[in-house]
Amino acid sequence: MPQTAFFSDERCFWHGGGNYAFTLPVGGLVQPGAGLPESPETKRRLRNLIEVTGLSRQMQMLGADPATEEDLRRVHPASYLSAFTAMSDAGGGELGLRTPFGRGGYEIAALSTGLATAALRHVVTGGARNAYALSRPPGHHCTSDFPNGFCLLNNIAVAIRALTAEKLVDRVAVVDWDVHHGNGTEAIFWDDPNVLTISLHQDRNYPLDTGDLSAMGGESATGANLNLPLPPGCGHAAYLHAMERVVVPALARFKPDAIVVACGFDAAAVDPLGRMLCTAETFRQMTRRMQQAADDLCNGSLTLVHEGGYSEVYVPFCGHAVLEELVSVGDPKPVHAPDPLAATLEKRQPDDRFDAFARAWIDDAALALRL
Repeated sequence: MPQTAFFSDERCFWHGGGNYAFTLPVGGLVQPGAGLPESPETKRRLRNLIEVTGLSRQMQMLGADPATEEDLRRVHPASYLSAFTAMSDAGGGELGLRTPFGRGGYEIAALSTGLATAALRHVVTGGARNAYALSRPPGHHCTSDFPNGFCLLNNIAVAIRALTAEKLVDRVAVVDWDVHHGNGTEAIFWDDPNVLTISLHQDRNYPLDTGDLSAMGGESATGANLNLPLPPGCGHAAYLHAMERVVVPALARFKPDAIVVACGFDAAAVDPLGRMLCTAETFRQMTRRMQQAADDLCNGSLTLVHEGGYSEVYVPFCGHAVLEELVSVGDPKPVHAPDPLAATLEKRQPDDRFDAFARAWIDDAALALRL
């Protein structure tokens, strides 16, 4: 039995926001755009790539049921779920900020959350060593009652609350390396000392008013929320230093029962919504460090849930690199997909002076976070 499970569902690719201009309201002199930057193609192409290369044959390819209303209500109030359902049934609309959806949007969002929940449950119950949920729509910007940034339900938060309610886990760590701050996950677990939330993100990208280094959790959970805002232009070396200097020590101090990664690929160098310089190899190496931490701390329990990433060309290769690393835990020879941009992006990495600046930035942050 393969040691890696991959959860997906074609219906998640059918989520859409209609004709929607990202930064300006359509009308007057503003021409309608082609749609959301959060399109289905980045995710569908990732699934297509693992099928074409044959990597899918080295994994358990699974689906899942939608999250139940009981599971959703542990995170999202009934009033929000009712409003979401009503608008979805009426043809769609927008409840929050930059979260348009069409008819059936509620059911697709619940399915996306169900994939994340099933992936985490499959790992913690011993069905696989690690798992990847190709969830769409994403979730880490959604607070309990306010959807924003393409996120309609908080997939990871619902999954964690479901598993803790089932008494399958007690202490869970969330590592979010999406280029945008995981404000929704932070807000939901702000006062929960049993959930460690760590967000590595580009400073002041989105949202503009969250993600500060000083935000370390509520009074009863101080130190259970860690933010590492990184200067724009950080690349491969800076991200790996952040993992070694901040993320891994924080995990070791917390001692989780399971690790969940909010796996966004928008810190990649060619992403239209980020200004970082990560490569497919960056994501591979970060995944390796997370698997090593999981092996050391929680019997290898590692679950990755897809978040952002908006380059149709490059996200599939970043995702393939991550999945190769996961598969290598149980199969020493995973199918490899060469990064077509590796040579180009290697030349675009920051010079030694900027790397030194970024390392100092991260070291100072580690001290501020008491690591």
